Amino acid sequence: MPTNLNFSSELDDRSQEIFRLIVESYLQEGEPLGSRTLSKKLPMSLSPASVRNVMSDLEALGLIYSPHVSAGRLPTEQGLRFFVDAFMDTGEVNDTERSLIESQIKRDGQHQSMEKLLTDASQMLSGISRGAGLVMTTKREGILKHIEFIRLEEKKALAVLVWESGEVENRVIDLPAGTTAAQLSEAANYLNHHGRDRSLSEARRAIGQRQEILRSEVDAVSADLIARGLAMWSGNGDGQPAQLIVRGRSNLIENVQDKEQIERLKLLFDELERKDEIARMLELTESGSGVKIFIGSENRLFSLSGSSLVVAPYRDSNRHVVGAIGIIGPTRLNYARIVPVVDYTAQLIGKLLEDG
Repeated sequence: MPTNLNFSSELDDRSQEIFRLIVESYLQEGEPLGSRTLSKKLPMSLSPASVRNVMSDLEALGLIYSPHVSAGRLPTEQGLRFFVDAFMDTGEVNDTERSLIESQIKRDGQHQSMEKLLTDASQMLSGISRGAGLVMTTKREGILKHIEFIRLEEKKALAVLVWESGEVENRVIDLPAGTTAAQLSEAANYLNHHGRDRSLSEARRAIGQRQEILRSEVDAVSADLIARGLAMWSGNGDGQPAQLIVRGRSNLIENVQDKEQIERLKLLFDELERKDEIARMLELTESGSGVKIFIGSENRLFSLSGSSLVVAPYRDSNRHVVGAIGIIGPTRLNYARIVPVVDYTAQLIGKLLEDG
């Protein structure tokens, strides 16, 4: 998360008011604000020429810029960060939005798919924001009940994991050439013996402690299958979230006319699919609590597309961060409205995880 900027000591009341009006106009209309219009909006009497002088000072500080010659001014990304940190009052979720969130995100019984719950949350946030709803999730610490490998073809098998909750997860894995049915069975039996009735992290530790004797208990192919199975359900063993859900991508492109900007957004979607930066963002949400706001180039993932991310972690019953939920949108997001919505949604998901 970027370091808070503090220009307050360099701005008098008049400068702060002009800056605030420029940013609020941008967030509402997306258009530059000129000195003549600003002069009429100000609560104090100030000529357009005096307003232009103040705008020049704000531009020198890097808070606003002119998109065209003789045009009005727009906030820079640095200006937006300063506005969010210094001026924005987020308030709370209103009763209407609270009811909408609760009606669309609910868990009916312990056998409802967690993926369905998170997908509903992502879709809901997309609808409220007219941006894209995003969910990043690690595998929660459920209790394992059964693991099985089912051959699909010569070099592929379906790995099946059953949780105590009744949820079932499937992954297709590659098999070494010549893998036998007996080796598949041996690997599954070993995982069931040492992993059953444990959380995934507990199973990993238990089997990890047996690494030295593992290959004396099973053959090399079976040992490899055991390692693959554990790595696969741990997010491929590389620390990345095991799942990414994005809904409402079309909202980001809907009102964009610039072909270059559309291409940049498509690049953003490609990057999201690869999850190159998702793990790092998830780690950033774990530091501290509450909602984090990334504006444009503050995060490499969104620098090209000029997008912003508002994201909050959600936690399990042990208060461990197990995922994050948020909204991707243009830099002119209505942050004051979106921040409490994302925060409340993350808290609701955490409560459902705890109750479920």
